[in-house]
Amino acid sequence: MVSVWSFEGFIIFSVLAICTCAYLARTPKIKNFILAEKHGVRGTFYKAAVVGIRLHWIVAIICVVLGVYKLLF
Repeated sequence: MVSVWSFEGFIIFSVLAICTCAYLARTPKIKNFILAEKHGVRGTFYKAAVVGIRLHWIVAIICVVLGVYKLLF
């Protein structure tokens, strides 16, 4: 269990949110919902999707590093 209020939990939560938004942005039926608004709360989803799509290899490396870190520590 990870607490969002710790630094480690915040990093894990944000990386998972970026991965989820990027995946949903690639799904045709949900793409219009995620990428429609660029302001407000749905704008946060849009920005996370853009980061996940443009920096996909960096996000993938961070996911692997966080997974190994959680398994070992």
